[in-house]
Amino acid sequence: MRTLLALCIGLGWAAAGAQTPPALTPPPERISDRTIQADYASYEAVQARIKALNDRGLGKGPRVASYHLAKAQCWLDASFHEYTRNDRSAYPQQALEQSDRLIVLMEQNASPLPDDTPLVNDADRLRPDLWDATARLKTHPGFRCAAQRTACAEVELVHAGNEHKQLGWRHAKPYVQMAEDFVADAQLAAERCIPPVVVAQAPPPPPPPLPPPKPEPHEFSTAVLFTFGEGDAAHIRPMTRERLDQTILRAKQADFKIEKISVTGHADRLNGTGKSDFNQRLSLRRAQAVADLLVAAGIARALIVVAGKSDSVPVEACTSRAKTTPELEECLAPNRRVEVEVSGTRMR
Repeated sequence: MRTLLALCIGLGWAAAGAQTPPALTPPPERISDRTIQADYASYEAVQARIKALNDRGLGKGPRVASYHLAKAQCWLDASFHEYTRNDRSAYPQQALEQSDRLIVLMEQNASPLPDDTPLVNDADRLRPDLWDATARLKTHPGFRCAAQRTACAEVELVHAGNEHKQLGWRHAKPYVQMAEDFVADAQLAAERCIPPVVVAQAPPPPPPPLPPPKPEPHEFSTAVLFTFGEGDAAHIRPMTRERLDQTILRAKQADFKIEKISVTGHADRLNGTGKSDFNQRLSLRRAQAVADLLVAAGIARALIVVAGKSDSVPVEACTSRAKTTPELEECLAPNRRVEVEVSGTRMR
């Protein structure tokens, strides 16, 4: 499968005569501001190309709504999400390559565009029922209204399969739930998209009423990273701030009721102040800064629970790769985070 994927991607780039696909810094070398910023620049360049295609009309409206452009966007989002979570596997690079593969073909006006969804990084194939549902949606008369959600459902199924293979079901579950939500929304959008049948002799009978919506538990999360030694909102890394903004918009959707938002700050193990509680105060200050952003966006403070865990829950040890102090500081960047976990109910 890996050989076939590489061949397909290579043919796509070669046929289009495109530029070299974006390449992220190899994981062992991601230990300096320069390398991290170079990777961020690669992500921003791909995002700019998606915007340019959407501005040309390929997105079918102000939102990226076409199947292939939406899929390129979802591959890009999944790649960046795992990059910021310090995924050291091949997944961030291969997901980014899938985004670039589709963008290149659209930039060259290729037709037909591929509908396949490769299991990058040899991800496990989870939930065959959801894969079957996306296949049915592609043949649905109302697919044009469900294309974006269908594309993102397929990408999140691969995302979940990658997490399942690397870390087990607990880490895969949030992305499976996202895929379920995308499929459910796509099915509803497709049904609502079919125009009513016009009968000349008499008006068509009214469609049967939709079942009343019912609340279902729903959770999602994100994380923002801070500059070394800093704890105010101005020092949140820009692209992780964008993901926080997306999470806020998702939490404020009309069909979602927030029950609780846990905001937990963390710090890296470095502490040159000599004060034993410095990292605890810094982690709490970071959490409070993010909580203030949520309140400023219109979320009730009573729904937000703020906590600081100092440097007690690191995600990166950096015990051998970093050779200088700046390299160590950058290597420990994933530990300087605030985790935002949103819990509530969604009407279905």
